[in-house]
Amino acid sequence: MRWLLTLGFVLSATCMQAADWDVPNTPGAIRETLARAAEGDTLRLRPGTYLETVVLDKPITLDGAGHATIDGQGKGSVITVTGDDVTVQGLTVIGSGSEHEGIDSGIQLTKTAHAPIIRNNVVLGNLYGIDIHGADDALVSNNQIEGRQDRRMNARGNGIYVWNAPGAIVEGNEVRWGRDGIFVNSSKKNIFRNNTFRDLRFAVHYMYADNSEVTGNVSIGNHLGYAVMFSTRVKVTDNVSIDDRDHGVMLNYANRSVITGNYVKNAAEKCTFLYNSNKNDFSGNWFQGCGIGIHFTAGSDNNRIVGNSFIGNRTQVKYVSTKWVEWSEDGQGNHWSDFAAFDVDGDGVADAPYRPNDSMDHVLWTQPAAKMLLGSPAVQLVRWSQSAFPALLPGGVVDSHPLMQAPRPPAIAKVPHDG
Repeated sequence: MRWLLTLGFVLSATCMQAADWDVPNTPGAIRETLARAAEGDTLRLRPGTYLETVVLDKPITLDGAGHATIDGQGKGSVITVTGDDVTVQGLTVIGSGSEHEGIDSGIQLTKTAHAPIIRNNVVLGNLYGIDIHGADDALVSNNQIEGRQDRRMNARGNGIYVWNAPGAIVEGNEVRWGRDGIFVNSSKKNIFRNNTFRDLRFAVHYMYADNSEVTGNVSIGNHLGYAVMFSTRVKVTDNVSIDDRDHGVMLNYANRSVITGNYVKNAAEKCTFLYNSNKNDFSGNWFQGCGIGIHFTAGSDNNRIVGNSFIGNRTQVKYVSTKWVEWSEDGQGNHWSDFAAFDVDGDGVADAPYRPNDSMDHVLWTQPAAKMLLGSPAVQLVRWSQSAFPALLPGGVVDSHPLMQAPRPPAIAKVPHDG
């Protein structure tokens, strides 16, 4: 078969310029054109559906121009990238296989691929959407990824799976259904920014991923927003969590991380949950309308909590301790919507400290059956006594300099009408 070159090539004394190939919509056309194309060439697909799987093993651009579909017909990964400097763009990718062992994906980037670019694609109904499996310096941007809905959530694949892929940047993608929006395992120095996640288990799920950044993302209606687990020095900044079922932000064995400028609203259980997480910096966050604003447990200690806004949570703080933990610094603390405070000198800081939990809270957390006594005179007497004589309080959180006004993080503007 004779193939048409839409852009001619000019021979020089030493090399040939990159060429554009016009790929017809015929069986096996992509594979045959790849065999003829040279490094640096571009394959431009004609409109229609191509029934084949593709392996890109050399520097090449595969361009669907927004009107071509590649259908893997249920066999393995639809597009597999094994070579350097490959670009895949403007395609609709469907029809991966269904095997978790092989990580059957719409687009799979293997460990031999260097600096692949995957952008402006629509990846629909595959087991995994895009698998960055060992490829370094990958860029995955502005793709629409929708997972399968024919399996229960935990049996689906992830929208974007990142494994041992240092330098990966995942930005501007829209991910829906599937299991986790982005699942990261054993990787480092990654950036995940300005993505949108809906109808998933976790929006972003971190495991053993150090020195990375989660910035400017939006999570709406997932089971959990941002879960950072077994990781160190992660920046979770300027993200939004709206109506996530369990938690907006969760840290589990996460240390020396920065959680700042995030907006969490209406998480049914907890805006933020820390489990055995230490030396983290929480500042400038907005936690609103959750069952618990922030919950510390399992020895979480030495965390800095300053400049946050706790608005209308049923329980602002759940923290059990026999010692006092100070949540203010340099005369500035946090804002508490339930604190009827006075500011006589007008400096923006309340004239009395705020203590979110008392001894009755501790009793109710450890003995839930005691909730039946909440309205009894004895409970009210104990709480009045503690408010009149703070020395009776058992320890826990104290904010010595509560803020009169709630600092509003810029992330609020990302979803001005809650999605």
